[in-house]
Amino acid sequence: MDLKALTQALGNLDGESMEKMLNEFVTSEPGEAEVNSVVGACQQGMAIVGDLFGKNEYFVGDLIYAGELLNNALGILKPVIGEASTEKIGKMVLGTVEGDLHDIGKNIFRGMMEAAGFEVYDLGIDIPAGVFVEKVKEIKPQIVGMSGLLTLTLGAMKATVDALTAAGVRDGIKIILGGSPVTEDACRHIGADAFTVNAAEGVKICQEWVK
Repeated sequence: MDLKALTQALGNLDGESMEKMLNEFVTSEPGEAEVNSVVGACQQGMAIVGDLFGKNEYFVGDLIYAGELLNNALGILKPVIGEASTEKIGKMVLGTVEGDLHDIGKNIFRGMMEAAGFEVYDLGIDIPAGVFVEKVKEIKPQIVGMSGLLTLTLGAMKATVDALTAAGVRDGIKIILGGSPVTEDACRHIGADAFTVNAAEGVKICQEWVK
Protein backbone atom coordinates (compact mmCIF):
# COMPACT_ATOMS: atom_id res chain seq x y z
CA MET A 1 0.00 0.00 0.00
CA ASP A 2 1.37 3.41 -1.00
CA LEU A 3 0.53 5.37 2.16
CA LYS A 4 1.52 8.74 0.65
CA ALA A 5 -0.79 8.14 -2.31
CA LEU A 6 -3.65 7.29 0.07
CA THR A 7 -3.04 10.44 2.15
CA GLN A 8 -2.93 12.53 -1.03
CA ALA A 9 -6.10 10.91 -2.42
CA LEU A 10 -8.04 11.97 0.67
CA GLY A 11 -6.37 15.40 0.56
CA ASN A 12 -7.53 15.70 -3.08
CA LEU A 13 -11.04 14.41 -2.17
CA ASP A 14 -10.52 11.56 -4.66
CA GLY A 15 -12.90 8.96 -3.23
CA GLU A 16 -12.63 6.61 -6.22
CA SER A 17 -8.85 6.15 -5.86
CA MET A 18 -9.17 5.74 -2.08
CA GLU A 19 -11.80 3.03 -2.42
CA LYS A 20 -9.73 1.11 -4.98
CA MET A 21 -6.55 1.26 -2.81
CA LEU A 22 -8.38 0.29 0.38
CA ASN A 23 -10.28 -2.63 -1.19
CA GLU A 24 -7.01 -4.03 -2.57
CA PHE A 25 -5.37 -3.52 0.82
CA VAL A 26 -8.12 -5.37 2.71
CA THR A 27 -7.88 -8.42 0.41
CA SER A 28 -4.11 -8.63 1.08
CA GLU A 29 -4.86 -9.85 4.66
CA PRO A 30 -2.80 -7.10 6.32
CA GLY A 31 -1.35 -7.29 9.82
CA GLU A 32 -2.30 -4.98 12.67
CA ALA A 33 0.69 -2.64 12.23
CA GLU A 34 -0.09 -2.19 8.53
CA VAL A 35 -3.74 -1.44 9.28
CA ASN A 36 -2.69 1.14 11.85
CA SER A 37 -0.42 2.89 9.33
CA VAL A 38 -3.27 3.00 6.81
CA VAL A 39 -5.62 4.54 9.39
CA GLY A 40 -2.81 7.02 10.18
CA ALA A 41 -2.45 7.86 6.48
CA CYS A 42 -6.19 8.62 6.32
CA GLN A 43 -5.86 10.88 9.38
CA GLN A 44 -3.02 12.74 7.66
CA GLY A 45 -5.26 13.16 4.61
CA MET A 46 -7.88 14.80 6.85
CA ALA A 47 -5.14 17.11 8.20
CA ILE A 48 -4.36 18.21 4.61
CA VAL A 49 -8.06 18.93 4.04
CA GLY A 50 -8.14 20.93 7.29
CA ASP A 51 -5.10 22.97 6.25
CA LEU A 52 -6.59 23.74 2.82
CA PHE A 53 -9.82 24.78 4.53
CA GLY A 54 -7.78 27.07 6.79
CA LYS A 55 -6.24 28.67 3.66
CA ASN A 56 -9.73 29.15 2.16
CA GLU A 57 -8.88 26.75 -0.69
CA TYR A 58 -11.53 24.31 0.51
CA PHE A 59 -14.99 25.19 1.79
CA VAL A 60 -17.48 23.76 4.29
CA GLY A 61 -18.92 21.37 1.67
CA ASP A 62 -15.43 19.97 1.04
CA LEU A 63 -14.92 19.36 4.75
CA ILE A 64 -18.22 17.51 4.99
CA TYR A 65 -17.35 15.43 1.92
CA ALA A 66 -13.90 14.61 3.33
CA GLY A 67 -15.60 13.42 6.52
CA GLU A 68 -17.82 11.13 4.43
CA LEU A 69 -14.77 9.77 2.58
CA LEU A 70 -13.07 9.08 5.91
CA ASN A 71 -16.14 7.26 7.23
CA ASN A 72 -16.29 5.18 4.03
CA ALA A 73 -12.60 4.37 4.41
CA LEU A 74 -13.08 3.21 8.00
CA GLY A 75 -16.08 1.17 6.83
CA ILE A 76 -13.95 -0.64 4.24
CA LEU A 77 -11.20 -1.23 6.84
CA LYS A 78 -13.62 -2.44 9.52
CA PRO A 79 -13.08 -6.18 8.88
CA VAL A 80 -9.31 -5.82 9.40
CA ILE A 81 -9.15 -3.13 12.10
CA GLY A 82 -7.71 -4.65 15.27
CA GLU A 83 -8.01 -3.34 18.82
CA ALA A 84 -4.88 -1.21 18.66
CA SER A 85 -6.04 1.07 15.87
CA THR A 86 -9.14 1.96 17.83
CA GLU A 87 -7.09 3.13 20.80
CA LYS A 88 -8.19 6.66 21.67
CA ILE A 89 -5.84 9.52 22.51
CA GLY A 90 -8.36 11.38 24.66
CA LYS A 91 -12.00 11.98 25.55
CA MET A 92 -14.07 15.05 24.79
CA VAL A 93 -17.56 16.25 25.65
CA LEU A 94 -18.93 18.47 22.87
CA GLY A 95 -22.15 20.40 22.38
CA THR A 96 -23.82 23.52 21.01
CA VAL A 97 -24.76 25.62 24.04
CA GLU A 98 -28.25 26.49 25.24
CA GLY A 99 -30.17 28.87 22.99
CA ASP A 100 -28.37 27.89 19.78
CA LEU A 101 -29.55 25.31 17.23
CA HIS A 102 -26.56 25.42 14.85
CA ASP A 103 -24.66 22.18 14.42
CA ILE A 104 -22.78 22.15 11.13
CA GLY A 105 -19.54 23.59 12.57
CA LYS A 106 -19.80 21.30 15.59
CA ASN A 107 -20.35 18.25 13.37
CA ILE A 108 -17.34 19.05 11.19
CA PHE A 109 -15.19 19.53 14.29
CA ARG A 110 -16.46 16.26 15.80
CA GLY A 111 -15.61 14.36 12.60
CA MET A 112 -12.10 15.79 12.53
CA MET A 113 -11.56 15.11 16.25
CA GLU A 114 -12.68 11.50 15.79
CA ALA A 115 -10.39 11.17 12.78
CA ALA A 116 -7.52 12.40 14.95
CA GLY A 117 -8.22 9.60 17.45
CA PHE A 118 -10.42 11.29 20.08
CA GLU A 119 -13.48 9.69 21.63
CA VAL A 120 -16.13 12.41 21.29
CA TYR A 121 -19.37 12.48 23.27
CA ASP A 122 -21.60 14.80 21.24
CA LEU A 123 -24.47 16.11 23.36
CA GLY A 124 -26.19 17.79 20.40
CA ILE A 125 -27.66 21.32 20.17
CA ASP A 126 -29.31 23.73 22.64
CA ILE A 127 -27.61 22.03 25.60
CA PRO A 128 -28.14 23.51 29.10
CA ALA A 129 -25.13 23.97 31.41
CA GLY A 130 -26.35 21.21 33.75
CA VAL A 131 -26.19 18.60 30.99
CA PHE A 132 -22.54 19.47 30.28
CA VAL A 133 -21.79 19.16 34.02
CA GLU A 134 -23.49 15.74 34.35
CA LYS A 135 -21.68 14.34 31.29
CA VAL A 136 -18.29 15.64 32.49
CA LYS A 137 -18.82 13.99 35.88
CA GLU A 138 -19.88 10.76 34.18
CA ILE A 139 -17.10 10.27 31.63
CA LYS A 140 -14.27 12.45 33.03
CA PRO A 141 -13.01 13.85 29.71
CA GLN A 142 -9.81 15.84 29.29
CA ILE A 143 -11.56 18.41 27.08
CA VAL A 144 -14.94 20.12 26.82
CA GLY A 145 -15.88 21.79 23.53
CA MET A 146 -18.68 24.36 23.27
CA SER A 147 -20.04 25.68 20.02
CA GLY A 148 -22.27 28.64 19.25
CA LEU A 149 -22.94 30.87 16.26
CA LEU A 150 -25.15 33.51 17.88
CA THR A 151 -23.72 36.40 19.92
CA LEU A 152 -26.23 35.71 22.70
CA THR A 153 -24.71 32.24 23.18
CA LEU A 154 -21.58 33.80 24.71
CA GLY A 155 -23.66 34.20 27.90
CA ALA A 156 -24.63 30.52 27.76
CA MET A 157 -20.97 29.56 27.34
CA LYS A 158 -20.03 31.59 30.42
CA ALA A 159 -22.92 30.05 32.39
CA THR A 160 -21.67 26.58 31.41
CA VAL A 161 -18.08 27.30 32.51
CA ASP A 162 -19.41 28.78 35.77
CA ALA A 163 -21.53 25.65 36.32
CA LEU A 164 -18.50 23.40 35.74
CA THR A 165 -16.54 25.50 38.26
CA ALA A 166 -19.37 25.36 40.82
CA ALA A 167 -19.53 21.57 40.39
CA GLY A 168 -15.79 21.34 41.18
CA VAL A 169 -14.83 19.80 37.82
CA ARG A 170 -13.45 22.85 36.00
CA ASP A 171 -9.82 22.45 37.12
CA GLY A 172 -9.46 18.95 35.70
CA ILE A 173 -10.42 19.86 32.12
CA LYS A 174 -9.48 22.11 29.22
CA ILE A 175 -12.28 24.09 27.57
CA ILE A 176 -12.29 25.11 23.91
CA LEU A 177 -14.91 27.37 22.33
CA GLY A 178 -15.87 27.47 18.66
CA GLY A 179 -18.04 29.77 16.56
CA SER A 180 -17.87 33.13 14.84
CA PRO A 181 -18.87 35.37 17.80
CA VAL A 182 -16.02 34.12 19.99
CA THR A 183 -13.05 36.49 20.29
CA GLU A 184 -9.98 36.47 22.50
CA ASP A 185 -11.66 38.92 24.92
CA ALA A 186 -14.83 36.81 25.01
CA CYS A 187 -12.78 33.66 25.61
CA ARG A 188 -11.07 35.30 28.60
CA HIS A 189 -14.36 36.66 29.97
CA ILE A 190 -16.04 33.25 29.62
CA GLY A 191 -13.11 31.57 31.36
CA ALA A 192 -12.21 29.07 28.62
CA ASP A 193 -8.68 27.88 27.75
CA ALA A 194 -8.84 28.45 23.98
CA PHE A 195 -11.13 29.36 21.11
CA THR A 196 -11.06 28.75 17.38
CA VAL A 197 -13.11 29.48 14.28
CA ASN A 198 -11.22 26.85 12.28
CA ALA A 199 -11.92 23.16 12.96
CA ALA A 200 -8.44 22.02 11.90
CA GLU A 201 -6.76 24.53 14.22
CA GLY A 202 -9.06 23.39 17.03
CA VAL A 203 -7.97 19.79 16.55
CA LYS A 204 -4.29 20.83 16.75
CA ILE A 205 -4.92 22.69 20.03
CA CYS A 206 -6.64 19.61 21.51
CA GLN A 207 -3.83 17.31 20.34
CA GLU A 208 -1.31 19.53 22.14
CA TRP A 209 -3.38 19.35 25.33
CA VAL A 210 -3.40 15.55 25.51
CA LYS A 211 0.26 15.04 24.56
